[in-house]
Amino acid sequence: MRLSRRLFAAALLLCLGFDAVAGQRTAHERKARELFAKAISIPTSAGLGKVPELAEYLAGELRAGGFPAADVQVLRLGETAALVARYRGDGSGGRPILLLSHLDVVTAKREDWQRDPYTLVEENGFFYGRGTLDVKQSVAGLTAVFLRLKAEGFVPGRDLILYFSGDEETTGEITRHVLENHRALVDAEYALNSDGGGASVAEDGRVLGYMLQTAEKAYASFELTARNPGGHSSVPRADNAIYELAAALSRLRAHAFPVMWNDSTLAYYRATASAADAALGQAMAAFAANPQDAAAIAALEADPAQAARIRTTCVATMLRGGHAENALPQSATATVNCRIFPGHAVDEVKATLQRVAGRDVEVATIGTPFPAPASPLRADVLEAVTTTVHSLYPGIPILPAQSAGASDAIFFRAAGIPTYGTGLSVVKESDEFSHGLDERLPVASFYEDLEYWHRLVKRVAGPAPK
Repeated sequence: MRLSRRLFAAALLLCLGFDAVAGQRTAHERKARELFAKAISIPTSAGLGKVPELAEYLAGELRAGGFPAADVQVLRLGETAALVARYRGDGSGGRPILLLSHLDVVTAKREDWQRDPYTLVEENGFFYGRGTLDVKQSVAGLTAVFLRLKAEGFVPGRDLILYFSGDEETTGEITRHVLENHRALVDAEYALNSDGGGASVAEDGRVLGYMLQTAEKAYASFELTARNPGGHSSVPRADNAIYELAAALSRLRAHAFPVMWNDSTLAYYRATASAADAALGQAMAAFAANPQDAAAIAALEADPAQAARIRTTCVATMLRGGHAENALPQSATATVNCRIFPGHAVDEVKATLQRVAGRDVEVATIGTPFPAPASPLRADVLEAVTTTVHSLYPGIPILPAQSAGASDAIFFRAAGIPTYGTGLSVVKESDEFSHGLDERLPVASFYEDLEYWHRLVKRVAGPAPK
């Protein structure tokens, strides 16, 4: 009879949605979840002006947790903001370390989602909501780690600085503003970026390796415009602006920028060659041994993901042209987005686009691209990340990696602060919905990431070795 009652009680709790594991969460974990839910609830996408609200909320939590008001600042810029919080050390361990994340998210439309994107929903072993994966889990997690360490009475050997930007998904202006006008607040020996790196996970859930991001391609967009006097559509001309632009884009499609590499590229291919399919693995190993091996380059370029690792890429992403259906177009414009390999000058890329497009098409840079060098493979960072990852996933390979995308890290690298992508979201490719519908994060990954950062921060923040 006693067993039956237990089974009935368990069934009742499940029906009510009670999570037995959640009931056993530590106070630290419960606080992190509270921060996570609040962060998700504030819609911090561009145009809504909500980023300062989230920044002020987190600042209040840090002050309530024992951080002096003078060490927790919210810096405003237009509709956005950045949070900067300093955890003061005793000076025995060297210069400060930056811990990076971002408060903003891409837009989510409620009518397109199965669940409210701005309510944290825990269901089927996942957290659902906009920003659960990119990257409010780290905003909540890093804040919670600061609060936990303060409550534990931990005194770091060096200052630790939280920096949460407010427009990483759009212009990055707040980070550039802070680096140009408030450099002393964020100056550091190096930075650890939660919005980069991460586990490589097989579809059966096995963690295959860990990517330590050491470089990112620069993000740059250009407009290619063909112009023409136009005229009446009943009298076509050979020099049609739309045709001229189309011909230029066809030439761009066929163009390949030079093959490039750096220490991270070669280290990545050396480490991953044995785990890849036979033919691709052979190409990776051959490229790592000789990055001018033509056969290896051809094999890598057959895979779009690998092709993006070894050269600058430029691709047409938007089109507009003409002004009336019965008139010859007076102009036609294409937006071309480039991801530029570290060390490849933006002006050189623009000059190449102009040469490929031809003299009848003008090429203009959109905004201000921000190229940055790769970060060096620092032995202390590699040791700290390796030891911490192996404390959770013993023996998995740690792979230096270059990202084809871009984050706030590029601004810090350009400013001379080496930056390393060191997040630990454990997500299968089939569950990767950042920027997309029904974004989600495994519940287990959220709490594991929390423990990972607690261990990593303590390791890098300790006193200098004697």
